[in-house]
Amino acid sequence: MKLPLKVSLCEVGLRDGLQSEPKILDTLEKLKLVTGLVEAGFKVIELGSFMSPKAVPQMADTDELYRQLNNVTDVEFRALVANKKGVQRAIDCGCRKIKLNVSASKGHNIANINKTPEQTVAGFDENVSLALKNRLEVSGSISMPFGSPWEGVIPIEDVESIVESYLNVGIKEISLSDASGMATPNQVYDMCSSMKMKYPVVKWWLHFHNTRGMAIANIVAAMEAGITNFDSSIGGFGGCPFVPGAAGNVSSEDVVHMMEEMGIKTGIDVIKLLDIAMFMQDLLGHEADSYLLKAGRSKDLIK
Repeated sequence: MKLPLKVSLCEVGLRDGLQSEPKILDTLEKLKLVTGLVEAGFKVIELGSFMSPKAVPQMADTDELYRQLNNVTDVEFRALVANKKGVQRAIDCGCRKIKLNVSASKGHNIANINKTPEQTVAGFDENVSLALKNRLEVSGSISMPFGSPWEGVIPIEDVESIVESYLNVGIKEISLSDASGMATPNQVYDMCSSMKMKYPVVKWWLHFHNTRGMAIANIVAAMEAGITNFDSSIGGFGGCPFVPGAAGNVSSEDVVHMMEEMGIKTGIDVIKLLDIAMFMQDLLGHEADSYLLKAGRSKDLIK
């Protein structure tokens, strides 16, 4: 197998993991989680989103989290932003990196905002200009590039069209997000290989949901295609609220454990990560979707 020596992981549990939870954690609880994640070794953390507090009450304190963490300079804290108002909130609280998102599903995108994916990204130009003017970094995300409940498999040409729209507004860091949990390893390998070859200027991230138990296999396929940046969520918490039956993200501790067993460096302490996952499980009051929390590390079996 052709695998990297090291990978970078972004912890998304504070945003994607919490946004659909019925229990709303307070700012102090979130800060304890962030502190633990930083101590475990994460260098990239998705801290929250700048959405309407009425629409996503779980993310209402994202601004305050950034104010509390502005003294942490060696970790990249990023946040999801939907519009110009969100960009301004990011500027005002000291956020240094934002992420914009569009669906690869034309049906989903048109139903939600009455625009094609390409029209949506073209409309990001104003947001990107405001962010760059205020020295914020900007990345982009493409949801459901591997398949959607509306169209089934998404043609790769449709995904390429969105990538080119992102490049046209100056965004060169792009995440492919399997929000529907429909991706398969061969499809992931083919798409990632093609994207890396056709768009070498892009820094790629992969974001897999474990809806049908294929997230880990998809990560391995992406690594074989040359991808080394992945999102994951402590405890496997999260899920896509608009996809029927969607389960959570791939568990951070499961990913770190796999990498460790394969000799691939992450810079993250899996023991500390397990403690944080158990803490989050206790906070939310229901079981995590984490194999490692249930079974422990492989090496713990060896006497």
